[in-house]
Amino acid sequence: MLCNFIIIMKIIQNKNGSRSKVAVITGSSEGIGKAIAMAFANCGEYSGIVTNSRKIDAAQQVSDEIKTLGCDSIAIRADVSKESDCIRLIEETIKHYGRIDVVVNNAGIQQDVPFEQTSIEEWYKIIGVDLTGPFVCSREAVKYMEKQQDANKSGCIINISSVHQTIPKPHYIPYATSKAGIEMMTKTMALELAKKNIRANLVAPGAIQTDMNRELKENKDALEKVLKQIPIGRVGISEEVADVVEFLASDKASYVTGTTFYVDGGMTLYPSFARE
Repeated sequence: MLCNFIIIMKIIQNKNGSRSKVAVITGSSEGIGKAIAMAFANCGEYSGIVTNSRKIDAAQQVSDEIKTLGCDSIAIRADVSKESDCIRLIEETIKHYGRIDVVVNNAGIQQDVPFEQTSIEEWYKIIGVDLTGPFVCSREAVKYMEKQQDANKSGCIINISSVHQTIPKPHYIPYATSKAGIEMMTKTMALELAKKNIRANLVAPGAIQTDMNRELKENKDALEKVLKQIPIGRVGISEEVADVVEFLASDKASYVTGTTFYVDGGMTLYPSFARE
């Protein structure tokens, strides 16, 4: 009964207009992306959330879960490494909701390959998803954000990076390169778009328990090695990243742009220098 009451209250809240923002979250069928989508749905600020994946059924399951929280949601299949898919993702969002306030570029891939064995196909594939996709999705969204500005609204772009925008990662050169690139891309976007009241920020997770990092769950030796690099002494969870993203997308962060928020348990603090 309590659950039903909460859902009814959220629906009433939505109808009363307290929810007003529309967000697009790429790669949101699982892991950090799904956690971000659910955090947005729970915060009471969104009237529409667009989930995305190359697997439409998985994205639709997240959208269906969002709807039970009194927030509308649609799922759109798109491969963000393809420009045409990125353009369609934004266009379909506008067609359905009429506006776009927040874009979270979360989709990402990585692959463990020694430098000299990395093929040009692997290079382009990872750069395409992790760097070119965020560029195109942001570019297309900004075209609409510019037109819908009013006194109470501002566009917001949040790029999910990694501690490896700063920390080199051997065997992951395309991945680390894309993360270093997205840092400067975001800072440059923030500077260029500030006068248009559009903010751009980065969230850089460290070791987070997701399918991408499943080795940390399956390999005890790998986990122990990573834990030595984390001053807090544990691996993070997706919801801890999502909470930071939700804050940056909110009006509470209205004076924040061009900044990286590391969610890494202190991994970027040179933990080898820590005293015992």
